[in-house]
Amino acid sequence: MKKLDGKIAIVTAASKGIGASIAKHLATKGAAVVVNYASSKKATDRVVDEITSADGKAIALQADVTKKAEVEGLFVKGTLV
Repeated sequence: MKKLDGKIAIVTAASKGIGASIAKHLATKGAAVVVNYASSKKATDRVVDEITSADGKAIALQADVTKKAEVEGLFVKGTLV
């Protein structure tokens, strides 16, 4: 059993750089990861593919975290991981 099995992690700005690294790291620890992006779906899909190729669980969800309603939707949709 991994430390984060059964947990869901929402990582904002996770399409590249530090956010992508954090998302991948959390997945290696067993978390199901919501990979959030504002506009770079293609890069985000690559992060999700890397996680799922390594037998992790991840989905890509678009949300502008400066908008309350979109953040709330991110949490609701994130439960689908």
